[in-house]
Amino acid sequence: MNEGYTYAETIDSRGAGRLVADYLSARYRHSTMAQWLEHIEAGRVLLDDAAADPGDVLVLHQTLVWKRPPWEEPDAPLDVAVLWRDAGALVVHKPAGLPTLPGGGFLEHTLLHQVRATAPGCSPMHRLGRWTSGAVLFAGEPAARTALSQQFAARTVHKRYRALVSGSPAEQTLSIDTPIGPIPYAPLGTLHAATPSGRPSSSRVEVVQRRDGACLCDVTIATGRPHQIRIHLASVGHPLVGDPLYAAGGRPGPGCTALPGDPGYLLHAAEIGFAHPQSGDRVTVHAPPPAALALTSR
Repeated sequence: MNEGYTYAETIDSRGAGRLVADYLSARYRHSTMAQWLEHIEAGRVLLDDAAADPGDVLVLHQTLVWKRPPWEEPDAPLDVAVLWRDAGALVVHKPAGLPTLPGGGFLEHTLLHQVRATAPGCSPMHRLGRWTSGAVLFAGEPAARTALSQQFAARTVHKRYRALVSGSPAEQTLSIDTPIGPIPYAPLGTLHAATPSGRPSSSRVEVVQRRDGACLCDVTIATGRPHQIRIHLASVGHPLVGDPLYAAGGRPGPGCTALPGDPGYLLHAAEIGFAHPQSGDRVTVHAPPPAALALTSR
């Protein structure tokens, strides 16, 4: 069980004039109307620091607080290792299976919580999918956060990934610029995938070892679209081995009901490079890949 969490928000025009229970059940659909009424009756919902009543009508700019009681989170590996650290920033190794940020029932079983347990105030500058392992850069204070954010915006942060892909590309190196954007997808409504109407995206792929029916590839990305590496490799006919979602072409296959967070593929953030937020010196940090993504002897 975790320690619970206190959620707070300021009522805007979407909530003003509505009954508190009606608003909560419509906005936060993880709980039913009956469950929200139970939370209110138990004193877990506050309006301007006073216990709410089911008949209370929300007022513009009012503070609404929900004190969520402790809950049992899904299991996740918590073995986070520090790869590089100084006063302004740090790079940590995220294990596959650990979410970067809270959501979907995860709060303390997240990379953010694990890092802040020993480095309070640190904030991730980017995120990895739950089942992607490897290097994640955190800023340690506001000035560093600003400097690193500018580098991400200018695309001067270098990120190299290691992936196991199906098949064997004819070329040793290839550039992929398949546009990525939302497409209709029944299980979620929409899903990021390969689409001509998507945003410009750029990846460079280098084959580092060919295996029977698969190969190891190093992928450097110039843009950071959602699921970019999975989509790009699939779009050129080489989906990641075990990817349950993206089939050849960079879209879900017929009848697919998988979700982006489902496991199965092997993807690792092997290297990140950036200018130090204080000195400006170039910093490059390597995260050793898991055994399945390591080069093997021939």
